[in-house]
Amino acid sequence: MAAIDVAGYVAEIKDHSVDHGFHVHDERHFVETYSLRQVWEVDLHPEEGCGGPVDLHLALDVDPRVLLSFEDAIIGLGDEEDPADDFHFPLTFTWALPPLPKGPDLLNLAIDLAGVGGMELPLEVSALDSFASATDAPERRLTIIARRPVSLARILKGEELLCDVFDRCASVSEFLLDNSIRWLG
Repeated sequence: MAAIDVAGYVAEIKDHSVDHGFHVHDERHFVETYSLRQVWEVDLHPEEGCGGPVDLHLALDVDPRVLLSFEDAIIGLGDEEDPADDFHFPLTFTWALPPLPKGPDLLNLAIDLAGVGGMELPLEVSALDSFASATDAPERRLTIIARRPVSLARILKGEELLCDVFDRCASVSEFLLDNSIRWLG
């Protein structure tokens, strides 16, 4: 039996995201047959932005070697001992917006979002300009990414609830919703 119920933890993340003002739209689970690496993906959007331009994509990358190493570490512990906080899965939050005719200045956006995400949720801001043909104006697509390690020891103890992270995600989503009207023209 596995030390951590990853599927159950993903269900907890989904439930917890709803408590913090998100709607869950889709969930996917991928398993790589050769390495048994797994990725759990959840598509969310802010509650007040239902049908709006801001989507949030959450991905939990489960490396089987990390999980097996964690289980080995637990087996060697006594009943009252807690496992070391040395084992983590990466959790990635990705915000996406449709093409923006009046896209923002990326440096100003990165500075503004740094204040919204804070130290708890460092954000990476990027944009992609694409041209349908050489004579067309560019279409700018904006992507914001936050990465956070998830502690297996805290999951085992039931302490990895991500309240601060979801509060910050809600603030980032609200910021993007408020500004997307201007960026979309």
